[in-house]
Amino acid sequence: YNHTVYARDKCVDRLESTKFVRQPIAIHDQPCQFPKPSGFGSTKTFEPQLMKAMFIGLFPPEPTINSITSLILHCITPPMKIPYFSWLFLIPICSLFVSFGIFVVSGQCLGDQRSYLLDLKNSLPNNTWSTKLVRWNESADCCFWEGVTCSREGRVIGLNLFNESITAGLDSSSSLFSLQYLENLNLAYNCFNSPIPKEFRKLKNLSYLNLSNACFAGQIPNAISSLTRLVTLDLSTNYFLADSTLKLEDPNLAMLVQNLSELKELYLDGVTISVQGYEWCQALSSSLPNLRVLSMSGCSLSGPFEFSLSKLQFLSIISLHNNPFYAPVPEFFANFTNLTSLELSFCGLNGTFPKKIFQIQTLQKLDLSGNDLLQGSLPEFLSNGSLRSLLLGSTNFSGTLPNSISNLTMLSRIDLSLCNFSGSIPSSMANLTQLVYLDMSSNNFTGPIPSFSKIHFLNWEGLLNLVNLELSHNSLEGYIPVSLFSLPSLQILRLSNNHFSGQLNEFSNVSSCQLKTLDLSSNYLEGPIPMSIFELQGIEILLLSSNKFNGSLQFNVIQQLRNLFDLDLSYNSLLIEYNGTSSSLSSLFQVIELKLASCKLKIFPDFLINLSNLTTLDLSNNQIHGEIPNWIWKFNKLTHLDLSFNQLVMKREGPLLSLSSLTTLNFLDLHSNQLEGKLPVLPPYATYLDFSINNFNSVIPASIGDSLGVAYFFSISSNKFHGDIPQSLCYATYLQVLNLSNNTLNGTIPQCLIEMSKNLGVLDNYISAELGFIFGFWVVVGPLVYWKRWRIQYYKHVDDILIKIFPHALKYIRAPGNEWCQALSSSAPNLRVLSMINCYLSGPFDSSLSKLRSLSIIHLDGNPFNASVPEFFANSVNLTSLHLSFCGLNGTFPENVFQILTLQTLDLSNNKLLKGALPDAILIFHTTAFRLNIVKLTLHYLPFPKLRH
Repeated sequence: YNHTVYARDKCVDRLESTKFVRQPIAIHDQPCQFPKPSGFGSTKTFEPQLMKAMFIGLFPPEPTINSITSLILHCITPPMKIPYFSWLFLIPICSLFVSFGIFVVSGQCLGDQRSYLLDLKNSLPNNTWSTKLVRWNESADCCFWEGVTCSREGRVIGLNLFNESITAGLDSSSSLFSLQYLENLNLAYNCFNSPIPKEFRKLKNLSYLNLSNACFAGQIPNAISSLTRLVTLDLSTNYFLADSTLKLEDPNLAMLVQNLSELKELYLDGVTISVQGYEWCQALSSSLPNLRVLSMSGCSLSGPFEFSLSKLQFLSIISLHNNPFYAPVPEFFANFTNLTSLELSFCGLNGTFPKKIFQIQTLQKLDLSGNDLLQGSLPEFLSNGSLRSLLLGSTNFSGTLPNSISNLTMLSRIDLSLCNFSGSIPSSMANLTQLVYLDMSSNNFTGPIPSFSKIHFLNWEGLLNLVNLELSHNSLEGYIPVSLFSLPSLQILRLSNNHFSGQLNEFSNVSSCQLKTLDLSSNYLEGPIPMSIFELQGIEILLLSSNKFNGSLQFNVIQQLRNLFDLDLSYNSLLIEYNGTSSSLSSLFQVIELKLASCKLKIFPDFLINLSNLTTLDLSNNQIHGEIPNWIWKFNKLTHLDLSFNQLVMKREGPLLSLSSLTTLNFLDLHSNQLEGKLPVLPPYATYLDFSINNFNSVIPASIGDSLGVAYFFSISSNKFHGDIPQSLCYATYLQVLNLSNNTLNGTIPQCLIEMSKNLGVLDNYISAELGFIFGFWVVVGPLVYWKRWRIQYYKHVDDILIKIFPHALKYIRAPGNEWCQALSSSAPNLRVLSMINCYLSGPFDSSLSKLRSLSIIHLDGNPFNASVPEFFANSVNLTSLHLSFCGLNGTFPENVFQILTLQTLDLSNNKLLKGALPDAILIFHTTAFRLNIVKLTLHYLPFPKLRH
């Protein structure tokens, strides 16, 4: 529909374009009662859809309509006394009249109208992107110019300059305001970069005015309120993208609409409206009795919803999302019997959503997403419901899905993600054959993916239109139906973080499969990865990490996935076999994210040199040895690099490695390798830097703080750094974690770091030479140098020091010591953070530690406890992080620790004698931030059956 037709008639309320001109022409739903023409039978009721078909099918571009309505009626209203076959005989004759009528009703363009249009064109900047203005031919009748509609008298009554890329030229002197017969004006999607001219008041005949997304700014003038014939007013802006915004202050909303009693559609999205409380409700209800469309999203409206809104009984569309109402949804919304769309997303809604609203028979779209305090449950749905879109994501809706959801046969989009739904997925959903998008991720659904037919392997086969299926982060179990891969329209399949188990079978119909995203990560899938997956030619995202897939996988198999840009095979029991040649892997040049952690790689994959678009590379926890190739530092788009837990070394010859050119690098983890020499020049914008547990042997660069301007994590612990702590670290004002421990540093701790410690979550610089303590916000600086022979004597005084220095309000501590359990429990009962890494502490753990009930972080890595993990650790109900790596732990790890709901990080790596299995209890974790580093654990006896990272 390249042309838009506008008309007004005593019968046809309005034939108008919808809000977006690219959509088909719409007409109001009321049937029209036409007067009985002379010589014809009784009055004929004519259905609008037939009228619409006649208009679209018979009219050429840009006709006028008012004068030909009667001709159409004469052709379609048969005389009651004429036999039916005789009436059919008249159809060709009537069609001829209609064709003739089309040409006679549009008068020749009047000279003044033509002049005004040409002046308007000339006043607007030349733009090569124009599709209408550039085609205005001065030698042609202006009534046939694109975007122009004329009356039979040759007056311009319609002007559509939608999306003409106009960038200026509309002011008070514009000839536009001389076109005073205009009834319909569309200037949307241009960029005038000016206030709305007051001269719009001259266009008294306007019934349709669309100025949306046209870069108008400032106060909306009172002139708009004088356009009393307006039926549609659209002043909306895209409040996420617009550079300039409109506002309603003086005149306010009440003054804008007070004279617009004919208004049926009001679009003010993105307009900043200054109004107190629910005054906006009263302003609308008192002035706009005929309102059908209310669209005021992102207008800074506040709640609660006032009952006066219920007067707007004709409302069909309510779009009020992104307003801070902070109120319940009122019951009276269920009384809007014509309601087709209700959009209230991201409004801070609370309370319980009224179930009666679900029963509105005309309702087609319900969007309540992003209201995390809004409670509710789904009712039993009536048959023949009209609902097409049900969006409840990120709300507090709960309960089970009723079987009657199958009654909503028109549903095409369901979003129930990030809610609290539970129970099984009803098999009746197979009846939702129109379903295109289904997202029920991050709930508490249990049981298998339901079988929707008598044959088990035909699961989900009824959803032939399904494009997006997301069921991740639930507790679904059983086998993954192989029939999912045969759904003809499916493009996105996300089943991660569930309990799916067993072997994933090969599947047929690979050539017809449309899958682009496949995410099966963090399940219990075992056996080899089906080769069918690597034959999916359209696959772009393939995430299979944290399962129990095993066997060997030749790297050249992956090269078949020519559209792949995100691959994650990490943390399985796979052996990735790579022969060291890059030529056969040139088809992977589009890869952006590559994660192959814990894949038993033995050499650095040189095919990576071809991946110029790479942003994320994770090769951690492999068996890669040798030098880090220089070309890895030349990826100019790299943001995340993790090479930790390998056997990598730096090049020994040449100048100092400089990473300063890696301006995009945000995350760099090189810890637990064999890197030595001097610390590289750091990337300038990295936020996470870990060089710990290596063999670096140098002083800390004096200017290191200049390179940590945005870093929040920096660790060089467990190396051989010596010399002073640089004063420049004071410039690293965003640091939350600074770890300089287990080096041979000397000198004093800079006073600025002591002051900065108020902003640090962890300041782990109790140096191996023991410069002093950092007790969170309190610092006790020791002697300049502590020799190793002094340490025993030093530890003997720890109890006394703690008792004398620490008040009972102490919440953070860093201290090495002997008999440390009793000292802490008796002197620091409110302790929240305990970090005593590489402090030569010994075991076993004393039960007195159980008194520290406020502990949130326990980091005791690198201490030779040679003991079992005590059961009372599970009583630390506030625990978020537990690190016990390299501690010589033995015995069986207590299963109850996995039931701590607050736990986010657990690191038990490198405790070879520690036994245990991850129970089902781990699946009750409610936090998506949980990170389990057990995957780096080498178990001597019983392997963990489920590894998550």
